[in-house]
Amino acid sequence: MNKFLTAQQSRANRIRAKLLATTTRPRLTVDRSNSNIFAQILDQSGKVIVALGSQGMKDFKGTKTEMASVVGKKLGEMAKDKKVSTVVFDRGSYRFHGRVKALAEGVRESGIKF
Repeated sequence: MNKFLTAQQSRANRIRAKLLATTTRPRLTVDRSNSNIFAQILDQSGKVIVALGSQGMKDFKGTKTEMASVVGKKLGEMAKDKKVSTVVFDRGSYRFHGRVKALAEGVRESGIKF
């Protein structure tokens, strides 16, 4: 293991190790920048099943938290089309708060369980 990991990398590795050790379900990962949020659903081999981001939503009027909720709902609908009904939520190094929480709630509203 690399002894020069940043605190963010260490948090992400710690969370991801707990998730991957206990599940065989697809993994919903979240990545956010200052202005956008991205989410994707991966299978066990790391292959992308569904991916969506807020980058293409330039005409959206609202806060970044509202945009994350819309992205979550659309991602959930896309996942249902691909026959995915349950996932494991991998928040990476981000706290379950704000935009990450809004995305997760949007996915839950569309009928995906985690």
